Amino acid sequence: DDVILRRGEAFPSDAPRGPIYVCTRNDALEAVIASVPEDRHEDLIFVQNGVLMPFLEEKLKPGLPLTILLVYFAVAKKGEPPLDGKTDTDPEGLSAVNAGGKWAREVHWRLTSSDLACRILRDMEFQQAYWEKNLWIAAYMMVGALHKCTVGEVESKYRSEVDELLVQLATAVSSTHDVTWERLRLCDRLAAYARSVAHFPTAVKEFEWRNGAFYEISLAAQKAQRPDPCPQHTEGLKTLGVIPAE
Repeated sequence: DDVILRRGEAFPSDAPRGPIYVCTRNDALEAVIASVPEDRHEDLIFVQNGVLMPFLEEKLKPGLPLTILLVYFAVAKKGEPPLDGKTDTDPEGLSAVNAGGKWAREVHWRLTSSDLACRILRDMEFQQAYWEKNLWIAAYMMVGALHKCTVGEVESKYRSEVDELLVQLATAVSSTHDVTWERLRLCDRLAAYARSVAHFPTAVKEFEWRNGAFYEISLAAQKAQRPDPCPQHTEGLKTLGVIPAE
């Protein structure tokens, strides 16, 4: 049986060996990692949204076979069945786990045995999927916040705007990381996901973990006296008051 710990509860000294699913907000991750014995860090499974890699590389020992799950399912409220992220462009589902993770097969079993899709992706494929999820969050949440509308309305009413933003962000990521996309296919796939969760509200939040990663690329370009690769994103952050409007 699963052992469930609430936030702030001590990690039990007699905890059974096996996977440890970390299902908490990003701002609690550091405390959670600190509460788990170091010899169990390789058992951690991270399910958070956002650009986690730099944080995990800083807080954990190098070389650990960390398991990261890209979640494309959602639960509207406690007790209700999850809504899987299957779309018309990806009917097999979008959720994915990194093949190099110690507990990749356990994650795959847990999801598929619960009628949820899960792909096991090798490193390059996983890196692409990891950044794609973050592109979706940053772009769709920003355009939705700017227009005060839902994810579905972003896709149906402001598709050209969000696609332009996606292309800027994807190009910026490709300039700093070894990952590339076919642009039309990228935009179509993320639009399809938006349609599958059309009721989702939008907001730019958890800046450090989400839009902040893309703004860091803009700041690096500015420091090197290069043009901002994401001008639409930077202007959006200013309009929303996330960064100062200079």
